Amino acid sequence: MDHQSAHLRIVIAFVMREVATRYGRSPGGYLWALLEPIAYVAMMSAIFSSFARVPAMGESFPHFFATGFIAYGMYNGMVNYLSSSIAANKNLMQYPRVAPIDPIVGRAILQALTSIVVGFIILAGTRKLEAHPHDIIWSAVLEAVIFAWTLASGVALTNIVLFERFPLYQKIFGIVTRPLFMLSGVFYIPSQMPHPYREVLLANPITQIVIIFREGFYGVRATDGVNFSYVFWWSIVVAFVGLFIFTMWPVGRTR
Repeated sequence: MDHQSAHLRIVIAFVMREVATRYGRSPGGYLWALLEPIAYVAMMSAIFSSFARVPAMGESFPHFFATGFIAYGMYNGMVNYLSSSIAANKNLMQYPRVAPIDPIVGRAILQALTSIVVGFIILAGTRKLEAHPHDIIWSAVLEAVIFAWTLASGVALTNIVLFERFPLYQKIFGIVTRPLFMLSGVFYIPSQMPHPYREVLLANPITQIVIIFREGFYGVRATDGVNFSYVFWWSIVVAFVGLFIFTMWPVGRTR
């Protein structure tokens, strides 16, 4: 029990440290977490509304783009933030009572809370722009978030090990995953794409997560092309592989 409570205190300390480091050293602090999605939604709405009368789904361009951006951010934000957990806390990892998992859990908690707060504020605001908003299907929203965070955790745990052992991999990972934003259905409906692009896009589990998330705001018709079993097993397998790699190849300690 003492061992568990000690690690709980350490995790809480990491959360507080990350809050101060991430938001306490920049003008505006926590407000910056809101500016990126707001700027994106505003920019995409202005561009698409200039040559289209209605969005691909619903009645509001800002709400359509916000649902896609927030859903993608649930995955991408978690991956990016967790992948640097050990590297950013290298000095603290030399203390015997600090376990490699502690900074990861601390960052996961902070990122999850930040994503929830930012997502709620942005989506609550853009939903008011819908003339006839659909009843929110919270089960779909929750499923998408769980899938996104599970998948992201597995990828991040793998990255933590490979980033430390193979520095070149970090550059390759950045290059390979950069197009994911364009390929995940953030600003279009994948099921409306022509063959064979439709099948290629839907093979991306992040695309399916975005679609499931949108179901929560637009109804069942938004799930066209979704395979829940496919997303579930992708998330579970990637999380298991990441945990296995992280356990088998310790990181963070000075050899």
